[in-house]
Amino acid sequence: MDIIEIFGTKIYNITLEETLDKIREFINGESLKVIFTPNTEIVMAAKDDNVLRDIINQGDLIVPDGIGLIYASRIKKKPLKERVTGYDISMNMLNMADENSYSLYLLGGKEGIAQIAKDKIEEKYKHIKVAGYHHGYFKGSHNGYTDHDEENKIIDEINSKNPDIIFLGLGFPKQEIWIDANKSRLKGKVIIGNGGVIDVLSGNTKRAPEIFLKLNLEWFYRLIKEPSRIRRQMALPKFMFKVIFSKNVIK
Repeated sequence: MDIIEIFGTKIYNITLEETLDKIREFINGESLKVIFTPNTEIVMAAKDDNVLRDIINQGDLIVPDGIGLIYASRIKKKPLKERVTGYDISMNMLNMADENSYSLYLLGGKEGIAQIAKDKIEEKYKHIKVAGYHHGYFKGSHNGYTDHDEENKIIDEINSKNPDIIFLGLGFPKQEIWIDANKSRLKGKVIIGNGGVIDVLSGNTKRAPEIFLKLNLEWFYRLIKEPSRIRRQMALPKFMFKVIFSKNVIK
């Protein structure tokens, strides 16, 4: 499969449909596979953090979640096929799970959010088995408490359920760090770090209106709703500036 590197971070040149085909292969496999969904902000953070970059690059599937990555690849004449978002992957995985009666574990969000998401998933998707859920506010590898009892209990519960799919919503970079620290002792077929998807499934967070999504302005909508995100959103113009005026940033 074609892979490019943007500031050293691997990105698979893949469509959503090709991504779903790979996920079907993963679910029919024997070991846990990891999906990461880097956007512009994540690539910029990984550019200056070798440990984080190595974590992402070890993923089994690394898709271009940010529109800035698509624009950058085109500017440098190494075009990515399309933007593949963690949200779209996750929604399609739910459809896949419903069609095949796969099991799902939800880990993330504030207390009570994952349970609400579970209820809404089971209401909409009649053949998905939500094997378990837990909020994201626990002590573990992602926040400096490696091998903590709280983390170990969650891993024991996941392993007792042996789910086909794990949705992990701890936000960047906590979810990437947690996956890297624990993937070797987790049972399951696919784990995806999908940020706020559990919040969206619960109804606690609303996704951008369709017009913003079609215009690739979801980031702008989120900025309007959360002005405090301005510092994070500055990663996009910084990223594009470096892409335009630097050499060998995409290989």
